[in-house]
Amino acid sequence: NAKDVIKGGRAAVNYVRNTGPAILQVHTYRFNGHSPADPEHERGRKDEKKWARKEQDPIKIFEDDVVKRGVITEEELAEAKKAVQKQVKEAVAFAEESPMPPVELAKELEFPDAPDTDYNQREGPAWADDFNKKTISPDKMETIQAHIKALRAKSDAGDLSIGDAINLAIHEEMLRDPTTTMHAEDLQAGSSYDIPKLTQQTYGQIRAADEIIDEGHFIGKALGEGMNGYRPIVELMNTNFGIYGMAEISSAGNTFATTGGKFDMPMTIIGAGGTAPNQSLGAEHSQPFHAYVMGIPGLKIGTAASPAAAYGITKSMIRDDGPTFLFAPVKMMKEARGSVDLGRCLPLNRAELLHKASDEAVKNGKAVTVLTYLHGVKEAQNSLQAINDEGLDIDLIELRSLKPLDLPTIASSLSRTHKVVILDESTYSGGVGATISAIISESLFDSLDAPVKRLCMDDAPVPYASSMEKAVVKRGEDLEVAVAEIVMKRY
Repeated sequence: NAKDVIKGGRAAVNYVRNTGPAILQVHTYRFNGHSPADPEHERGRKDEKKWARKEQDPIKIFEDDVVKRGVITEEELAEAKKAVQKQVKEAVAFAEESPMPPVELAKELEFPDAPDTDYNQREGPAWADDFNKKTISPDKMETIQAHIKALRAKSDAGDLSIGDAINLAIHEEMLRDPTTTMHAEDLQAGSSYDIPKLTQQTYGQIRAADEIIDEGHFIGKALGEGMNGYRPIVELMNTNFGIYGMAEISSAGNTFATTGGKFDMPMTIIGAGGTAPNQSLGAEHSQPFHAYVMGIPGLKIGTAASPAAAYGITKSMIRDDGPTFLFAPVKMMKEARGSVDLGRCLPLNRAELLHKASDEAVKNGKAVTVLTYLHGVKEAQNSLQAINDEGLDIDLIELRSLKPLDLPTIASSLSRTHKVVILDESTYSGGVGATISAIISESLFDSLDAPVKRLCMDDAPVPYASSMEKAVVKRGEDLEVAVAEIVMKRY
């Protein structure tokens, strides 16, 4: 009964707003089974359904009520139903007569924004400054501008951390576009790495929500905001906690396609994760969540092992009209320091060549392409001198975009080195390295003069004890050995 549901719904909502949690139980009648495979369809229910149509159908109950109360006459109701049925028949006829969608549309509905979008060209709302003046008090605006100025000064001095770089990008984007919102646990305290620092204090509880420990809950909230014209940012204190929001993350990836491109999903998920040597965070905090979400269609997945990458990618992801996920290295959030290109958005489909092997090493067949990301970047950079001391060299490529993968940059490097080692922060089975290795073997096989070498986590859970961890997590010393072995053809 529509009236009863409205009354009950209002009562429940008012109770929740003023008192606390409530459950609204709604009784209805199921005319069909759960699916075509449901055995409910095999059971004879003609008499039961006749009764239900007469006594339980919400539309019939509503029609009887408005006629009884004189809101509409029987004749007027019949005319209204006739007009509605005409529209329904026309809609069905239109659907049946329309051609099937073209095969090309499937790929077009993968992302709302093309992978090569230049987000620097995307203007913010013209009304942003006026809105900010009306919703942010002068003292709060002074505080946040001072905070932004201090972060920019840290950048100028080369002393900005990854967490601070992301925080700076978030504040710049929340001021640029007031439809941007923030969700995080321990948000008022800045979470663990200061990523959401001063967001609620500046923009209020509606735009910056301090969330309960239920990732599925607040990723779900962000889903709703994304479908209703907002640009939600979700900060996961540790990306492994996103496991509890897997259904919501999957829905985010599918939204644009399943709605035929009618609904964008500009949701950005950011978190510290990955598995570093001597991390000592235990199995629960060391799972390769980046590998888990690689298989979800519609997501753009990035990584950042430096403040510069974290800042530029964060800004682009917030401006993207589809769901994005940025992984940052948990053990480097405060340790890595550097400068950022202020105001500049970075592409979401590009890898970065951090070190180029010498022409001499390439000529002598002693150069190797090394693909890595997150903590692997630090491990590879720290091992570079030892590799050079052996007369070897590497093209060191940071995989800032896990999906879509920057195959052209990898191909360009392999055209020089013809050998590749992947220092991977995910498991042997179903890992990121496994996917990339398969793509290289399928697409760039002619550029290889040796099998792809994967250095990945063992399939065992990551131990807490550092002595045991060495059996599972790969590090710089493993890379040094692998580069030498692949050059010497010991594979």
